[in-house]
Amino acid sequence: MSALLEVDALRAGYDGIAVVRDLDLHVDAGEIVALLGPNGAGKTTTLTTISRLLPALGGDIRLAGSSILGARPHAVARRGVAHVPEDRSLFHHLTVTENLRVAGARDGTERALDWFPALEPLLRRRAGLLSGGEQQMLSLARALALDPMLLMIDELSLGLAPVVVERILPVLRRAADEQGTAVLLVEQHVHLALDVADRGYVLSHGELVLSGTAAHLADNRHLLESSYLGGSEIDDAVEQERTEVHERPVPPRHTG
Repeated sequence: MSALLEVDALRAGYDGIAVVRDLDLHVDAGEIVALLGPNGAGKTTTLTTISRLLPALGGDIRLAGSSILGARPHAVARRGVAHVPEDRSLFHHLTVTENLRVAGARDGTERALDWFPALEPLLRRRAGLLSGGEQQMLSLARALALDPMLLMIDELSLGLAPVVVERILPVLRRAADEQGTAVLLVEQHVHLALDVADRGYVLSHGELVLSGTAAHLADNRHLLESSYLGGSEIDDAVEQERTEVHERPVPPRHTG
């Protein structure tokens, strides 16, 4: 796999004040990466800066090897970046079909229904009358219909029952595996995110405090939980893991 998205030493924030500081991350083609952390950690700010809706205060953002720091949001979207924000950004007075047409993808409705067949009986219904799960499906279907290189999703499960989220997450896995889409996922249900992700990064107070494979993060629950507390708790947890590694007995070597 090749790195599709590269974020180097990113500083991002508002009115010149950095909310995210010195962030390094990458997402490969065909990979799902979870961006985790407590409220206020800087996850939404990171996604908004990558999509260029918010100017970076420092560092670099590269898409397929080329910097996009000087690009406008519409130019970044045309280069293959789809951003599903926390509010889903649907036109509530328009029907499902009309919302899909707004995206401008050729054969957009047909492609969207391939990802989410459950939307077919809802095509004439106004988006504002859909359930939360149906609205999220529509928002994702609209993004996937554009066949993006990079799909960023902010708080996919917000306001949704876990059973609904469990129906949606496999679609992201399919997009990564079949289309080679790079997916950057912000998700509050950590265990659901790690079930579908390949790797994860954990932010706390705007700084990267933990990263690794999804399996590593899931297996080190005390590290993950401590990262949500921040401060000395994460330092203590890291030191505890190091101590446990050193104290593990080394299995005897067998000689022939």
